[in-house]
Amino acid sequence: MVDKHSQTKQERTAIAARFGAAEKYDSAATIQRLVAHRLLDRIVRAFGDRTPARILEFGCGTGAFTALLKERWPDAKLLATDLAPEMLERAKARCGNDVEFSVMDAASPNLTGSFDLVCGNLALQWIDPPEQALSALYGLLAPGGLLAVSTLAADSFSEWRQAHAQEGVAANIRVYPTHATFQKGWPANVVGSALQAPFGQWVFETLVEQTQGGLAFLRGLKRIGATAPVDGGHPLTAGALRKVVRRFDAAGAVLTWDVALGLFRRAPRAGVFVTGTDTGVGKTFISACLTRAWDALYWKPLQTGLAEEAGDTPTVTELAGADGNRILPPADTFLAPLSPQAAAAAEGREVDVSRLVLPMNQPERPLVVEGAGGVDVPVTKDLLLIDQIADFGLPVVVVARSGLGTVNHTLLTLESLRRRGIGIAGVVLNGPLNPGNRAAIEEHGHIAVLAEVPLFENVTPDSVKDAARLMPRWSHLDE
Repeated sequence: MVDKHSQTKQERTAIAARFGAAEKYDSAATIQRLVAHRLLDRIVRAFGDRTPARILEFGCGTGAFTALLKERWPDAKLLATDLAPEMLERAKARCGNDVEFSVMDAASPNLTGSFDLVCGNLALQWIDPPEQALSALYGLLAPGGLLAVSTLAADSFSEWRQAHAQEGVAANIRVYPTHATFQKGWPANVVGSALQAPFGQWVFETLVEQTQGGLAFLRGLKRIGATAPVDGGHPLTAGALRKVVRRFDAAGAVLTWDVALGLFRRAPRAGVFVTGTDTGVGKTFISACLTRAWDALYWKPLQTGLAEEAGDTPTVTELAGADGNRILPPADTFLAPLSPQAAAAAEGREVDVSRLVLPMNQPERPLVVEGAGGVDVPVTKDLLLIDQIADFGLPVVVVARSGLGTVNHTLLTLESLRRRGIGIAGVVLNGPLNPGNRAAIEEHGHIAVLAEVPLFENVTPDSVKDAARLMPRWSHLDE
């Protein structure tokens, strides 16, 4: 997320050594403690009633965040790691023997097994490029697991940088990614597998610290070990530094901390959620193609319109040539060809959302979940389909028409999903081939078109068999 060379292990070890030598870290790390509480609050909300059984913390430092994790989930097996052995000793003294401690390089963790929670508080900014660590750490998550991190963004210490700029000298402190870089660099470009596209997003908080002046700020950096020089940076002369400090103090000696908090969830099982840019775009046909191509399970949670047709479940069963063991029954069915909310109301009832539970049958086998209409279709008065997509936690395949109007509809759908932090596997275009629309969707939607399915005059098991050959292999998407 920053245009810099990748750190060597020796460079990361040198940074760790500075932190390890910072014996007064805890007395100076006030903002770090505040951010730790903010991060934990978000983690707790994300888990809800669930309890992580196995937790990995990276960059644990002296154990302040470690202690919060252990207090919140005392029965969890917690492994706290850092690259600085001296920091681990202080963390162990604080947290006791109920926590396992280990030296670990977060950029290349040498661990086996999986974790329900992988987290780190204000440690990621010391790794260049951060994507290297994020990708490796995300790979340690168990199905349904959560990666939660806090780090610094571009506006951090803007007042200190401004004081340098006013004196015509460069600030010898690290440059952090912009908000836009965070959003583009993660999660889209971290995990190579489209079907492991994580659910989640970055949020940003601004914290303001009233320092005791520029010299106190510099002493604080030294106390916490945050003195690693930037690439190509040169220390200021004593005279230049005094001028910068005077500028900073005259402006109020205030520091901004631009904090980025990222929470990303791994899919709870193999599978995708198939949605459309609108009704009638071919979701059932494409769902049948995916079910056949991947030898997948199929589930239509909410089926409407049974007064006029047999429904999508028997249709996919026939078109995909699937046996009964691969077809899961709907959670609820309705007669009217309306949205689930309207169709249920026509029958004098409401959708029973307690039945909308993602099936965990054969979790390693792909499951194709077909939605009803587009992402903003009402399920109940308080629930849209996009809410249910977020709850299921499967990456989304967006089915779109190939013709006129599809670029606008597709980009709007992608934007809605991304605003909710929902992982997107890709787009399937259904209809006459249109290279221009494909190129526009890929360029402006920053997404891959997984397949283009030409128009079939008659939808039959044979046409589904032919179209299924156009779909990417599950093993290819899951690499």
